[in-house]
Amino acid sequence: MKTENLSPLALAFLGDAVHTAFVRIWVLEHEKTKMGNYHERAKKFCNAAAQAQFLEKIMGSLSDDEKEIVRKTRNAKPKHTAKNCDEKTYKAATCFEALVGYLYLTNTQKLEEILKKSVE
Repeated sequence: MKTENLSPLALAFLGDAVHTAFVRIWVLEHEKTKMGNYHERAKKFCNAAAQAQFLEKIMGSLSDDEKEIVRKTRNAKPKHTAKNCDEKTYKAATCFEALVGYLYLTNTQKLEEILKKSVE
């Protein structure tokens, strides 16, 4: 699949699924807890505030192409709004998800590095 054929919001849709799956696997492997607590542990990483904060932390290490994905996503006009955070945080989280979707399709090595850092 070519990334240029996908909108920034389509990349975010994909990235949300990739990030959530990674975090859930990480929780199962690293967080020995009772069954009912898995979701609570995953929510620590899979929420807009955490994603926005992590994106800010890694912006300096992104390539020009990756920064362009973030910029395009920030300028995209989603059809829905944030439920549990302010608009700025929601947009930054969407940018992080789009970056994850982009890396999933273009650079799995960098994707793995970023996903591992996101749960540290």
